[in-house]
Amino acid sequence: MLGEYPIQGRGAAEIAASVERAVGAGDLEPGRHLPPMRDLATRLGVNPNTVAAAYRTLRERGVIETDGRRGSRIRPKPATTGREQIRVEVPAGVRDAADGNPDPALLPRLVDAFAVAAAHGDREPVLYGHDPVEPELARLARAALDADGVPDGPVAVASGSLDVIERVLAAHLKPGDRVAVEDPGWGSVLDLVPALGLRTVPVGVDDEGPLPGDVRGALESGARALIVTDRAQNPTGAALTATRARALRSVLRDHPGTLLIEDDHGHGIVDVPLRPLAGVTRHWAFVRSVAKAWGPDLRLAVFTGDAVTVDRVRGRQRLGPGWVSRLVQRAVVELWRGGAVDAREVAASYGGRREALVEALAARGVAAHGRSGMNVWVPVPDETGVVARLLHAGWAVAPGARFRLGSPPGIRVTVSALAPRDIVPLAEAVAAAVRPSPARSYG
Repeated sequence: MLGEYPIQGRGAAEIAASVERAVGAGDLEPGRHLPPMRDLATRLGVNPNTVAAAYRTLRERGVIETDGRRGSRIRPKPATTGREQIRVEVPAGVRDAADGNPDPALLPRLVDAFAVAAAHGDREPVLYGHDPVEPELARLARAALDADGVPDGPVAVASGSLDVIERVLAAHLKPGDRVAVEDPGWGSVLDLVPALGLRTVPVGVDDEGPLPGDVRGALESGARALIVTDRAQNPTGAALTATRARALRSVLRDHPGTLLIEDDHGHGIVDVPLRPLAGVTRHWAFVRSVAKAWGPDLRLAVFTGDAVTVDRVRGRQRLGPGWVSRLVQRAVVELWRGGAVDAREVAASYGGRREALVEALAARGVAAHGRSGMNVWVPVPDETGVVARLLHAGWAVAPGARFRLGSPPGIRVTVSALAPRDIVPLAEAVAAAVRPSPARSYG
């Protein structure tokens, strides 16, 4: 230990690891300043260049940030802590409307699809050097992308949307580059960007998607990449409209060097049309995960993009995992080809619950957002207080802090586990939690 700082080590890697352990354990709190590099070097008995290398590693991993003469400090949301830790523990007897999971009743059975895929694998084993993408999966994916107006490009497979986003960012950007992200937006992306040593630039969102003025401002300020959720945006349910998509394409045309990453988060579970932005910039990627429609544990997403981007991602995959299991890919083909999920029926199921909750809240004077997907976003004046009061009333919801950078507070309500009989009681509980407590008088 080093005085009041729980930092130790002789090499840069050891010092960086020591800081990360202290952050993870809570011994170095977010916002805490680290000692100046020369002071720490003197105390540890190492060369200042060693400490400088450790701090550089920590910056690239999203653990610390440096502010000129003010020195280095632990990030307000360090990558080692993660937004997933900003959650509500759900006690027994409390209804969980916080987890963001799909309704298990709407997910298909997997046993038959995997049996067919396994039999195929027994007949034609996949070995080293074989094509990493199942040809029929690529054909089905490309046909669906063509039907939705996504520009032509090679099809590849990765282990979920976040895997694609990480690999695409790493393929084009370097630590310190700025990335425009939705705010509020997917908490995992808000963690991932700084964890790669990149800087987040928040972009406001309304029901129609990212605000064009904010996007323009972010790109003009130097953001090199933009991440957009086309449908079922998490947490707000936003979906790009034709008008908004035209406006965003106009902004992107003025910045053709922008790396555009689109996540069709609502693939297979929404009934609003896709309005892709891809094709305006030189480098782009478009990703669709099977998690929400067919099951999170499949860990599979298909993506396309410009040839350079897809080739770079495939190259890095070859040096790491190699490929996504062709057994899983073949099972997904069976699910897709066999119509295991009726997208219209699933969309109607989520849509009915989502719209009923938004309407019930509106009837009680509470504004809420939820144009698509399985979540409803409710702006609130006191996020912590509302979450606590709802928990006391028997409902667990997700704190908005998991999804925000600088946007106003709110809560996310996942409708997947709600039955029709739950809508009114939940709306009444939310309305009661949002209303300020009555003033007390003391005689």
